[in-house]
Amino acid sequence: MELTIKDIHQAHKRIAPHIHRTPILQSQLLNQMIGCELYFKAENFQKIGAFKARGACNAVFSMDNASLQKGVITHSSGNHGAALAWAAALRGAPCTVVMPENAPQVKKDAVAGYGAHIELCEPTMAAREGTVVRLISEQGSTLVHPYDSDVIIAGQGTAALELLEQIDEPVDIVMAPIGGGGLLGGTGICVKAQSNARVIGAEPEQAKDAWLGLQRGERLAEYSPNTIADGLRATVGVRNFEVMRETVDEILLCSEERIVEAMRLIWTRLKVIVEPSCAVPLAAIIDQPEQFQGKRVAIILTGGNVDLDSLPW
Repeated sequence: MELTIKDIHQAHKRIAPHIHRTPILQSQLLNQMIGCELYFKAENFQKIGAFKARGACNAVFSMDNASLQKGVITHSSGNHGAALAWAAALRGAPCTVVMPENAPQVKKDAVAGYGAHIELCEPTMAAREGTVVRLISEQGSTLVHPYDSDVIIAGQGTAALELLEQIDEPVDIVMAPIGGGGLLGGTGICVKAQSNARVIGAEPEQAKDAWLGLQRGERLAEYSPNTIADGLRATVGVRNFEVMRETVDEILLCSEERIVEAMRLIWTRLKVIVEPSCAVPLAAIIDQPEQFQGKRVAIILTGGNVDLDSLPW
């Protein structure tokens, strides 16, 4: 079944009582430095500190009570796990999160803080998925995939829905980073249905499986990322790749050095805490400024869950 803007509107109605309508931030100094008008949708101010609250909330509140009795389970490097734990707690459901051993400690602490049981595994997608399959067979819990799911994509798309409502002038470009592809997929569906803006994904050069997949015309099933942007280390999902091929105009890449530079700019110019994944779209703009000159560009700031003891500067 095709996912449409109607699904995103329904998701927004479902989750609106539980989430924040996050603000749009601007910096005239950043605009002057970069040569375009930037609008930042501050999902770092969202519940659990990341946009992932939207998709997880939509998934959990789409389930009936019987489905929730044996709990929910997912695999996550952090933000989706915390989001699912938070959403499950709202409905009194048990939650298990499979996390890679190298996930940031601040994100492990957050998942545990929302009441989930954490199961650690090797830092590979195969280990994450294999551990989930084993635990489902033991517990009978319901999988809420971190990105490869229509209810997740629809929930994440609600960030773009709000963004388009909050900016008075039509935007030329909407950007989001890409890891598993839930946010970019949902953004693409929403933006193409409600505006004439281009949709651009941003990906680290050292985690470019989505970029490679679109170049080759088929999704990469296996890829080993090596990026500071821990939220973008997932391989793009099957469903997400299909949606992206239909709704995303382009994916731009950026270097690790540029990610750190962009992250620092957001901290110092917008005066907000963001994690490295957030900075990837701005890093891509700085790396390839030509197509952004004089344009109105909206960027979704994805989260602010940073390990303050391990800052990259």
